Amino acid sequence: MTQYTKSIVATGHPLVSKAAADVLLAGGNAFDAIVASGFASSAVEPALNSLGGGGFLLGHSAKDGKNRFFDFFVDTPGIGHSKPDLDPHFFPVTVQFSGSAQDFNVGMGSVAVPGTLKGLLHIHKRLGHMDLKDVLHPAIVLAGKHALNKNQAHFLHLLKPIMTLFPDGNAIYQPEGNYLQENDTLINSPLQAFLEQICVDKGESFYQGEIAKKIDLEMIEGNGLLTYKDLSSYQVKERKPMEIPFRDYILYTAPPPSIGGSLIGLSLSLLGQERPAAYEFGSSDYLLHTTALMQEVERLRDEGYTTPEDLLKFRQNKTELAAAENNIRLFSRGTTHMSIADKNGNCASMTCSNGEGSGYFAPDTGVMLNNMMGEDDLHPDGFHSSPPGMRVGSMMSPSLLTKDGLVKLVIGSGGSKRIRTALSQVLIQVTDFRRSLQDAVDAPRLYWDGDILQVEPGYTADSLLALRGKVPCNEWKAKGVYFGGVHAVIPGKEGAGDPRRGGAVCEVVG
Repeated sequence: MTQYTKSIVATGHPLVSKAAADVLLAGGNAFDAIVASGFASSAVEPALNSLGGGGFLLGHSAKDGKNRFFDFFVDTPGIGHSKPDLDPHFFPVTVQFSGSAQDFNVGMGSVAVPGTLKGLLHIHKRLGHMDLKDVLHPAIVLAGKHALNKNQAHFLHLLKPIMTLFPDGNAIYQPEGNYLQENDTLINSPLQAFLEQICVDKGESFYQGEIAKKIDLEMIEGNGLLTYKDLSSYQVKERKPMEIPFRDYILYTAPPPSIGGSLIGLSLSLLGQERPAAYEFGSSDYLLHTTALMQEVERLRDEGYTTPEDLLKFRQNKTELAAAENNIRLFSRGTTHMSIADKNGNCASMTCSNGEGSGYFAPDTGVMLNNMMGEDDLHPDGFHSSPPGMRVGSMMSPSLLTKDGLVKLVIGSGGSKRIRTALSQVLIQVTDFRRSLQDAVDAPRLYWDGDILQVEPGYTADSLLALRGKVPCNEWKAKGVYFGGVHAVIPGKEGAGDPRRGGAVCEVVG
């Protein structure tokens, strides 16, 4: 039954949004479209997403009204490894954003067990209804060739040392010795052939066949940790979404073992239930309160609230919660996201990441595998400290904001450690300050990195003056990818793509 006059797609790339819209036009539902966008993204957003990474999807089915969370994030590798005490191929690369540097660890020892390919196929089998070959068609065309846009060229420039670390990457991104630039044609023929193979074998070769065997052999030769047993035993997990009461809404978001949803819940809990009537968005009070909120969340993490279970207990402890709220009053972080709501009321919020990529490509696929074992925020107890076969936690938090059982907002973001702050700031603007969705996404953001407040341009001089008197500030000259990429949809009404990450919205009417 049609609920709205149009379907809406918001993603990080115009070609990804068009791929999803084309599937919707052909009669697919939101889940067919989100799977199409995931495969298309792996072709046109190679610095942010890959079939060799991991992700989450939170979906709302109009047919039965249920919200379902699909966890296809990465597992720690090493099941059945012949050299359990191996010193892995693992080293740091510094990526210089325009306002801040960040170190990422890469190499074959940084690869965790990939889940994105199996996750997309699982979602399509569970909730989609189009033929898989029709869902994959846009990605197959785009992998064959497409023009590299400005945003993706910038991301590839940032990650050049990683993208060209191995011969496969050189062949794709530095053909004939020239690294790809904006408007150049990106051709990933191995990925195109691999996508065509998926239409037939449904990913069997990647996880249990010849490709898996080749990965296993090359990992042994290159001091990597990923094994054939890791790949063959990987499973997508369906979980109950985390429910967070907020104002007169319920936010559904990523449950444990992901920590991102819990941290968003902690932030929203610290806001209390009263809307801020005393100040306006962008005012000095807004900046001071938002900064204090981020600092208090980090303080609580430093005190030992590091797991989703710890954070849930804290939120339920009224005394500690009140004390933290008082602390705030006294104060006077490659990932991409897709949001889709179809005209029938089906909603899908999906965040996928390859980290920054390990540099290593699965043989004969054009698929770079992830570097999730090298992401410091995912391994608070130290790199390679967890046993093989464990699902790695994540900051990714695809979310649905609901009221009276209806989805009011489909939202998510990329951005590593900045995901939770980007989402919280946009949510608060939409719910508390009644700002339009695009205005909320476009608005300048703040991020407390533990030592200094990172501040995007756009706040008034008076507000910034008050802020400088409280905390050290690094004031950016331009908005940047560092602060995340929030792509969101209000079902039936509007979508918003984040310009920081080349966001694009497509509407399908009728």
